[in-house]
Amino acid sequence: MSTAPEPEPRAPKPALVFDDPFDQQSSDDTDRGWGERPEADSAADLKRFLDEKPPHHL
Repeated sequence: MSTAPEPEPRAPKPALVFDDPFDQQSSDDTDRGWGERPEADSAADLKRFLDEKPPHHL
């Protein structure tokens, strides 16, 4: 009796989806992550201001 090796199961091919992408909410459509930062003291605020200050605001 010869036993032929069984083929390994293949992952299914991704299906084409023809749904309307505008029906789904994107991550940009939420308020999560907009301008939120951890609580900091005034020294940290000043450091952040100086780090992010545009070069023409000397």
